[in-house]
Amino acid sequence: MKEGAGSPAQLFRLRGASCAGCVNKIERALQQVPGVAEARVNLADKTLSVRGSVSADTCIRAIENAGYGAELATVSERELREQQRAADRAHYRDLLWRSGLALGLGLPLMIWGLVTGEMSVHSLGQQLAWGLVGLATLAVLVYCGGHYFTGAWKAFRHHNASMDTLIALGTGTAWAFSSLVVVAPQLLPEVARHVYFEASAMIIGLINLGQALELRARGKTSAAVEKLLSLQETKARVLRDGEELDVPVDAVQPGDRLRVRPGEKIPVDGRVVEGDSLVDESMLSGEPLPVRKTAGDALSAGTLNKNGSLLFVAEKVGAETRLAQIIEMVKRAQNSRVPIARLADRIAAVFVPVVMIVAVLAALAWFNWGPEPKVAHMLVVATAVLIIACPCALGLATPMSVMVGVGLGAEHGVLVRNGKALQQAGKLNVLVVDKTGTLTEGAPRVTDLQADGDERELLRLLAGLEQASEHPLAAAIVAAARERGINPGEVQDFESITAHGVSGTVDGRAVLLGNGKLMQRKNIDIDRWRETAETLAAQGRTVMFAAVDGEAAGLIAVADPLREDAKLAIQRLKKLGLEIQMLTGDNRAAAEAVAAQLGIDRVYADLLPEDKARIVGDLQADRRLVGMVGDGINDAPALARAEVGFAIGAGTDVAIETGDITLMRSSLHGVADAIELSRATLRNIKQNLFGAFIYNTLGIPIAAGVLYPLTGSLLSPVIAGGAMALSSLTVVSNANRLRLFKPSEVTV
Repeated sequence: MKEGAGSPAQLFRLRGASCAGCVNKIERALQQVPGVAEARVNLADKTLSVRGSVSADTCIRAIENAGYGAELATVSERELREQQRAADRAHYRDLLWRSGLALGLGLPLMIWGLVTGEMSVHSLGQQLAWGLVGLATLAVLVYCGGHYFTGAWKAFRHHNASMDTLIALGTGTAWAFSSLVVVAPQLLPEVARHVYFEASAMIIGLINLGQALELRARGKTSAAVEKLLSLQETKARVLRDGEELDVPVDAVQPGDRLRVRPGEKIPVDGRVVEGDSLVDESMLSGEPLPVRKTAGDALSAGTLNKNGSLLFVAEKVGAETRLAQIIEMVKRAQNSRVPIARLADRIAAVFVPVVMIVAVLAALAWFNWGPEPKVAHMLVVATAVLIIACPCALGLATPMSVMVGVGLGAEHGVLVRNGKALQQAGKLNVLVVDKTGTLTEGAPRVTDLQADGDERELLRLLAGLEQASEHPLAAAIVAAARERGINPGEVQDFESITAHGVSGTVDGRAVLLGNGKLMQRKNIDIDRWRETAETLAAQGRTVMFAAVDGEAAGLIAVADPLREDAKLAIQRLKKLGLEIQMLTGDNRAAAEAVAAQLGIDRVYADLLPEDKARIVGDLQADRRLVGMVGDGINDAPALARAEVGFAIGAGTDVAIETGDITLMRSSLHGVADAIELSRATLRNIKQNLFGAFIYNTLGIPIAAGVLYPLTGSLLSPVIAGGAMALSSLTVVSNANRLRLFKPSEVTV
């Protein structure tokens, strides 16, 4: 990673960027600026995100030198979105107005030509009449299409070419030729004295109309982020000096005590200190049922307090809240590139210059070898090629689908960190899953205790030992002691032995607790307990052996209940064509018992964290595409090694920062949702790219006149302009169709 890649991003609003070629030029210009670690243009919402140790002014100068405009977004995300919506509404109305004026001139002229067939100059009267039309068309080009000519001039000054270049060349050439016909018709043969003012006006009108409709449709693609932003509360009720005061949420500090009443949103992350209520967390976790919250429970910003009053202490505010992190992750993912887009990027980088060359070659071919009127045919062909080849659809094909797909994922509790993960998830054929906390509840409880002596005394020693451990099994042992009214002993010299167990001194006695490997390592004879341990393990329980003062003292068994929906989720994943394998540090008997209940294909047990990563690597070496599901902490090496790492764990802070895809609810159904969404998004991208490529592949030859021998006519530049506008609108509309995606029905 480049230096500064992890720094906060600067967000800029762009002006003049309209196609994939523009995106490449802006990003290339910034990547050459010292201090820029990452530059990403989002063509869908006309923004630029820059990371690195570089000033905003330096970035803006680089953008302007590339021929575009930019301004730093200095307001909050909410205000920026509101400004963007207001600007889009104004731009939409302006485009409609300009389109109406241009079509108001172009349509009557086109109808005149169709009805009378008279669009030529052969007399002084026709010169005067068409001269007035030419002046009106010039006014339309300046007022309704001036931004295209300005953009083309800026690109030319910076030795670039863009969509504006093609539009300006096409419409400008048609107007210039028509003006030449009006001013000096004697310079041209009579058959070539045709004017094309209606083409210039109609093309400007249709392109403006297409961009207006595209802008309106494009606004829907950011609906998911808008929905997340709407969850952010603007006010908070803070207790200060014995009074409850309503203050802006930005003024809340960690440690403040806040009150939230029924029907209000939680303004910041915190922990309940008083009260009892149901809180709707569906907007973050996807879980439909409200969760009861009492003293000690965590609250997340953006969730909805249903029926009771809660007093809580603020822990994380502003950009540190879980909701703010989710919004930032979604925005970054929407800004990222999917690997499939690289082909489009490479083509877009050279597309406009190539089209200009094709237009010149086609014009020369018609001028040298075409039938009369050669000059008129040459003009029609060159203009049609320039207009129909604008790569707008190509530039929008992938970012639109990614924006909708990532947003949909957030709505379903699936947080995608980058475009690559979004693409890869749908291609997986092996899914390896951790057991504890993934297939099981992650809240184990003691089911069996056998001792060579006093069971209560052994449990007191073991609970004392495990007080120093954060492992879920340790919590179960401590909880079992407290439930029986046993006070755990005092521990010293505690040591956690990775993948084996724990040791320490409790009330002066040396205590060991762990698996058979630990006992063997410490030369503890556990033969008398092996048969019992095997029986319990066969029932899916995790068995740990205990030793006190160097002698075997008994065993304790802990069971972690399976998640209610685990079996159904496994079945659903198998229907999606995935092979399911379990990787766990638990003993083989317990692991195989769980696998048998859930129908898991293969089990790896007694694993260290590095073993899990090694197994993922072995599967990849066998040319398998591997997804890994884990809790985001112990499984980090395997999550990082897999093609796609799914961090599962109710949206904890650690889970959000781990893996490629974070599941906000602790269910494997989230993995299935992510895979289905990935396949739907990739399918949508391919449809868009296919449509854009086919459009240009077929459109350019037709515009160049390859069908003339069969039809006896050339493609009208007006039809080319309408087709170009329609292609972009089609891509955006198809991307919006992805919003209808719903995960497959879950049936018992």
